[in-house]
Amino acid sequence: SFSCKSSKREWKPLEDHSCTDVPWLLLFILFCVGMGFICGFSIATGAAARLLSGYDSYGNICGQKNVKVEGIINSGLDLTHKKYVFFLDPCNIDLVHQRIKSLALCVSACPMKELKTLADIQKFAETNGSTLCSYELQPSEYTTDPRAAKLCPKYPVPESAPIPFFHRCAPVNISCYAKFAEALITFVSDSSVLHRLISGVMTSKEIIMGLCLLSLVLSMILMVIIRYISRVLVWILTILVILGSLGGTGVLWWLYAKQRVSASAVETQIAKDNLQALLIYAISATVFTVILFLIMLIMRKRVALTIALFHVAGKVFIHLPLLVFQPFWTFFVLILFWTYWITVLLFLGTTGTPVPNEEGFVEFRMVGPLKYMWWYHVVGLIWISEFILACQQMTVAGAVVTYYFTREKRNLPFTPILASVNRLVCYHLGTVAKGSFIITLVKIPRMILMYIHTQLKGKENACARCMLKACICCLWCLEKCLTYLNQNAYTATAINSTNFCTSAKDAFVILVENALRVAAINTVGDFMLFLGKVLIVCSTGLAGIMLLNYQRDYTIWVLPLIIVCLFAFLVAHCFLSIYEMVVDVLFLCFAIDTKYNDGSPGREFYMDKVLMEFVENSRKSMREAGRGGGAEGRELKPM
Repeated sequence: SFSCKSSKREWKPLEDHSCTDVPWLLLFILFCVGMGFICGFSIATGAAARLLSGYDSYGNICGQKNVKVEGIINSGLDLTHKKYVFFLDPCNIDLVHQRIKSLALCVSACPMKELKTLADIQKFAETNGSTLCSYELQPSEYTTDPRAAKLCPKYPVPESAPIPFFHRCAPVNISCYAKFAEALITFVSDSSVLHRLISGVMTSKEIIMGLCLLSLVLSMILMVIIRYISRVLVWILTILVILGSLGGTGVLWWLYAKQRVSASAVETQIAKDNLQALLIYAISATVFTVILFLIMLIMRKRVALTIALFHVAGKVFIHLPLLVFQPFWTFFVLILFWTYWITVLLFLGTTGTPVPNEEGFVEFRMVGPLKYMWWYHVVGLIWISEFILACQQMTVAGAVVTYYFTREKRNLPFTPILASVNRLVCYHLGTVAKGSFIITLVKIPRMILMYIHTQLKGKENACARCMLKACICCLWCLEKCLTYLNQNAYTATAINSTNFCTSAKDAFVILVENALRVAAINTVGDFMLFLGKVLIVCSTGLAGIMLLNYQRDYTIWVLPLIIVCLFAFLVAHCFLSIYEMVVDVLFLCFAIDTKYNDGSPGREFYMDKVLMEFVENSRKSMREAGRGGGAEGRELKPM
């Protein structure tokens, strides 16, 4: 399977299974061990305890005995009975660094009601044994010691409650976070509008959930019926393109004629320049329209292949219904990984060596090589996320390949999806690891350039800004091309059990040989799927408007409708992206089938009856044009 002689090696679908790209699997496992080491290191150094139990401004972890930090007063205290973090000024938020700028203390209980004066704070300490002022002040000194103004909380102290699992006292009334909310929701200038929008969401939550479920059902229905309406969608696309191009060209020529009449009356340089510009635009539009019509004329037969592939893809989902649920499993695994990643990221935010800051309080900072663990962790986010997505692509490819190259569909495995997962785990995880790493190599520089662009916004000159955007755009295009090639490489691996490089080369050769067909499928097919997404979003939005019509305050429609439409688009995208993946896999299988088989005995086609009819019609049209041969006139019978 490691042979690189792809041109001399014939495709033998599903005949051989062997392990591919084993070194890359070992490298990926080593990388994951490194990710585990970062998690273990952060837990071992107390970061997990600091995150969950919380710590005060002197480096003490709440709810336990602590070790003295050199040069820091009030460190090394026994706070076994003080389990909650309390901020003296919880509303003083640093929006830039996303943290609360306030002295933090460990207390035994959060203030369960508002405390308006120092006397109330003193009474609370004496009654509940929870001292809300700094450790060096005794409760009896709260109202007499002049330091109380600085070392006691800013009053009135808001009513607070502990955050579950994280032992932080948070104000029950979040109105003090108004500035933070305004920074996040800049488009809402009137707080009453914000309250009405939120209340609209809360009162319509049952409708929102129902509409989200409706979008899910509509997406599933569309995946089944799209093969029946694909021809109609293609006609819609063709008519829109013809009307749009002719209309645009006609309007430009009309404007040119109108401007020419008015320019003859007013002889100015500006009028002449405008007339010349309109002439150039009109000629350019005419040339574009003619080229577009020629392309549509050349590709009209290849559009028939797109329709046939969509029809067969619908059959695939009937035979392999578990394909519909692939996005759910992938999303579930991604959510689990992202939850783990964010948890370790929070651990890293509280790990390191305690050092005093400029205010005399303790901060935890990583020094030396350990501070680069952040970068390793970020690379892990990208690589492992891409690995999970690539596993989905390989699973779908394996299942569709099994369907296509099984002549008798009743002989399909009981669950082709599980059989594909089994082959992936046993043989091809290394190939998936290599493919996802290549995408990661392109994605990281693009993200770095995007970060630089955001940091330099308003500071760099126009030339630098243009170059940065051009580099970002080029890397994005490269990433999309590699993703498409990777997907086809996974299909080739699923067919022939070859390593990544050989599969990518084989797939690339097939795609180049069928470049016009690829262009037709990726333009017409993508537009059809886009129309499907628009149909689901519009249907869900229309149902939302009808259901929300009972609320006459039309302002509060906005947020529920936005939530529902975004969810509908996300669901439709997830489902139809699987459909698009199936169509791409079917096309590669079809291209290989037509290249290495001709329908003769011993070289029978594997393809479906619908694709067979397409091949037969293509051969008839070629014979009628006088380009057919004797071999091409052979009768084709579907297997």
